[in-house]
Amino acid sequence: MICHLICFSGLPYSLNQAGLPLGLFLLVLVAFITDYSIILLIKGGNLSGTNSYQSLVRSTFGITGFLVLSLLQFLYPFIAMISYNIITGDTLTKVFQRLPGVGPGHILAERHFVIAVSTILFTLPLSLFRNISKLGKVSLLSMVLTVFILITVIIRAELHTKQPHKNVIWTIHSFMIYGSLKEQSLSNWSRVTHISVGSAMIVSILFAATGYATFTGYTQGDIFENYCGNDDLATFGRFCFGISIITTFPLECFVTREVVSNVFFKGSLNNHAHVAVTLLIVAACTALSLAYDCLGIVLVLNGVVSATPLIFIIPSACYLKLSAERWFQGENRIPCLILIAGVFVMTTGLVMAVMFPQDCSHGAEMFYCATSNLSITPTPPTELLFQNSTQNSR
Repeated sequence: MICHLICFSGLPYSLNQAGLPLGLFLLVLVAFITDYSIILLIKGGNLSGTNSYQSLVRSTFGITGFLVLSLLQFLYPFIAMISYNIITGDTLTKVFQRLPGVGPGHILAERHFVIAVSTILFTLPLSLFRNISKLGKVSLLSMVLTVFILITVIIRAELHTKQPHKNVIWTIHSFMIYGSLKEQSLSNWSRVTHISVGSAMIVSILFAATGYATFTGYTQGDIFENYCGNDDLATFGRFCFGISIITTFPLECFVTREVVSNVFFKGSLNNHAHVAVTLLIVAACTALSLAYDCLGIVLVLNGVVSATPLIFIIPSACYLKLSAERWFQGENRIPCLILIAGVFVMTTGLVMAVMFPQDCSHGAEMFYCATSNLSITPTPPTELLFQNSTQNSR
């Protein structure tokens, strides 16, 4: 519920859109709201006598609330899976092009082929596991690779400091984890939540600030789209990122399948239904990722349509309805503010996404990659234009 792996590659882009100070402030604010909302879920569960997010919402808002929550819980990982496939196609094609004999026209440099093959050989077989515990080693590998990715971004930040920059813009599985605690108390849960969210916040800020400081206004929706194709260290980072994405995909598929199982099959899938639902989910997200390749708008839509209601709106609404106190009084003041902020963010986010669609430079080399020497400062396009106009005037 806190953040998908995909968030890390898109965090520098969020700073590009919001501006450095405001972007960092929003990262910290969202971390605090997430921390508070996770604790709020357990408080709501205690008030309603329920032990899951679904049962909490169903006891509070009935079958309608349950269905709305189920839709959001399905869309959040499903859209993330689409993002994973987009990144797999963008990332691994550039990795393969560093192999001898593989050029831009080679089949291994074709994103559709790479997405299809990775789906058939890796993500689909892993997604067919019924027990999520069998993916434990795969999840550990993904976490280790994430550390290598962060190190790559930090190292490359120093080597890219001489590149031309645009102006810097100064403008959900809580109950399951709670049930696994030996001491199931609100104070113990709060401590675990603070440590988890705090750690995620620190890593997110480090990744976002480093990536944005490297490329500033040129930062793309996927930060690895900014690195040049002949950069071997970035190629290693792309490889780690691609593998970590592939190994995380099945976890998201497990969540979407679980939602489908709870809504349509009363929580139990036989072997045939398990395979059929998995194939349908994987095929749908693969088809969408083959048809659409711009990561930035996918991240925006997932944030405003799915994440915002799940983190801002629903936990606060449940607690406020169950609480005996009036709104904006006592402990209800913060949930009220979070609820209002969530509605505002969701509404304005959707409006902005529709009215101001973001450009996407999918798979294109950035202009500063024209030189193979990263230590040489390439001339920005605006300066080249000025030089040409000066020469023509002579």
